Amino acid sequence: MQHDPHSAVSTTLAPLRNRAFRAIWTATQISSLGWLIQTTAISWLMTTISASDLMVALVQASSTLPAFFLSIVAGAIADSFSRRGVMFAGHFLIALASLTLAISVALGPGSPWLILGLGFLAGCGFALTDPAWHASVGDILEKRDVPAAVTLMSVGYNIVRSTGPAIGGAILAFLGPLAAFVLAALSDLAPLAAISRSKWHVRSSSLPRERVVTAIQDGLRFTAMSSEIKAAIVRGTFFGVASISILALLPLIVRDHLLGGPIVYGALLAAFGVGAFSAGLSSSYLRRIMPQDRLIALASVACGTCCFLLPLTTSIPVAALALAVGGAGWLLTWTGVDVAIQLSSPRWVVGRTLSIYYALSYGGMAAGSWIWGAVAQNYSLTMAFESAAVVLMLVAAAAFVLPIEFWEESEKEASEFVPPSLALDLTPRSGPIVVKVEYAIAEQDLEDFLECMRERRRIQSRAGARNWTLQRNLLTPTLWTETFRTPTWTDFLRMNHRLSAADQELGQRLAAFHDGVGAPETVLAIERGTTPSRARSQPITRVSRP
Repeated sequence: MQHDPHSAVSTTLAPLRNRAFRAIWTATQISSLGWLIQTTAISWLMTTISASDLMVALVQASSTLPAFFLSIVAGAIADSFSRRGVMFAGHFLIALASLTLAISVALGPGSPWLILGLGFLAGCGFALTDPAWHASVGDILEKRDVPAAVTLMSVGYNIVRSTGPAIGGAILAFLGPLAAFVLAALSDLAPLAAISRSKWHVRSSSLPRERVVTAIQDGLRFTAMSSEIKAAIVRGTFFGVASISILALLPLIVRDHLLGGPIVYGALLAAFGVGAFSAGLSSSYLRRIMPQDRLIALASVACGTCCFLLPLTTSIPVAALALAVGGAGWLLTWTGVDVAIQLSSPRWVVGRTLSIYYALSYGGMAAGSWIWGAVAQNYSLTMAFESAAVVLMLVAAAAFVLPIEFWEESEKEASEFVPPSLALDLTPRSGPIVVKVEYAIAEQDLEDFLECMRERRRIQSRAGARNWTLQRNLLTPTLWTETFRTPTWTDFLRMNHRLSAADQELGQRLAAFHDGVGAPETVLAIERGTTPSRARSQPITRVSRP
C-alpha cells in the first residue's frame, strides 16, 4: 500500500515531546558534533602526514567499513538483547577510541595506520549503536511518529554537520589537532549519561531468546523475501558507493583545486551540512507535493550534479553551492530509504533489516572511498568525480526498475497468538514440527486460491516456516494440502507470534475458499525416526482451527 502524504502525520518536532527520545537525541547531537570535529581533524591531519591520495580517501573507509562486517551481527544482538544495553556498549567503544586517539596524538604526530585503526575501532562502536538506536525509535515512540523521528535524527545530525566542520577547521587552525581530539573524547560522555538515565517500555516475549546465529538467519531470510526492503537496500548501497566520493575526496578538492586550508575545508563541509539541514526542514513539504520514491530519485540527481560541478570550479562560493545541493540530496536519500525499511519491517526483525541495510550501505561507502581514491590517484581527481556522477544518475534511473514502496504504519504490527492445546507434553526444543492445512477448493476458485497461496508462502517462509509446499490430491483433485516445518516447537510458536494482523487476514481469505464442512483442518505433528535408539513413535496431534 502506498503511503498517503495527506494522511494525519505528526510534525517533525513531535517526537521531542518524549523525554527519553529527547534526551538521547540531544546527547547524540553533542556526540556527533565531537565526531565531526574529530573526523575533520583526522582528514586534514592525514593530508599533512601522508602524501598518498588513497590514504586520505581511506579515512572515510576506516570508519564505515566496520558497519559492513559487524552490522548484521549487531542487528541480531539488538533484536535479541536489550537495545538500550547495546547502545551503551557501542557508545563506550566510541569513547574509548576517541580517548586513545587523543592520547596518541598528544604523545606524537601519530602514524597514518594508527589513525585509520582507531577510526576503525570507533566505526565498530557505531556499527553496534546505529541498529539498536534506530530500532529503539519504534519502542520509544508511537509508530505514527517514526517517520518524523527518522527525519529529525537526520536533520539533527545535519544541523551539527553545518557547524561541526567549521568549528573543527577553526580549532585546527588556531589550537591544533590535539584540542579537536580532546573535545571529541569529552563529547562522547553525553550519550553514555543519557542512555544510563533513560528507560522505556519494550514489549516482552514469553518465548526464550533466539540464538544469535538463528536470529541472523531469520533476518537474512526475511529480508531476502521482502521485495520492498530489497529494493531500498540495493538503491541505498549503490547510492553509498557513488555519493561517498563527495566527502572522501573533498580534502583533495580543497588542497589541489581551491588551494585552501583547514578553514576552507571546514566551511565547505558546513555548506554540505546547511544543504542537508534545509532539505530536512522542507522534507515534509516535499513529501506532500511528490511521491517519496520520486523524491529519492531526484535526490540522487542532486548528488550527481554536485559530483559533476566540484572538479570543474576553482571558485569557493560555487563549490559551496554545489555542496549544499549535494547535502540536500544526501539527507533526502538516506532519510527516505531509512523510513521505507523501518515501516516495511515488523518490530521482531526491524533491528536486523536495518543492520543489513547499514552493512551494505556502509560497505558500499567503504568500497566507494577506496574506488574513487584509487581512480583519483591513478588517473585524475576530475575523472573520479565525473565517474561517480554517472553512477548516481544510474541510481536515480533505477527508480523505474526497483521502486521503493511505503507502507502504512498499522500493517506490520504483530498480532496475538494463542497456542493450541496439545495431547502430548512437548519441551521448547521438541521437533521438528510438521504443519498441514487441508483445503477443499472448487474449480472456479482455483486461480484466486493459488494467487493467495503464493503470498501465503512468502509470508510464512519469511516468518520462519521451512520446506513450504502445496500439494494436490491425485485421487480427489479438489483437496489441497499446505505443508511446512519448523525445527522446534519454540520455532513454531515464534513463527506464529511474528505474523501480523494483515498476515492473518490472508489466512481468513484462504479459509473462505474452503468448500467443505467447517474450517480447513490443521494437523500438527512431530517427526519421529524409526531406529531402535529412538523413543517409540508419537501419535499425531490434530488441531482444527480457522
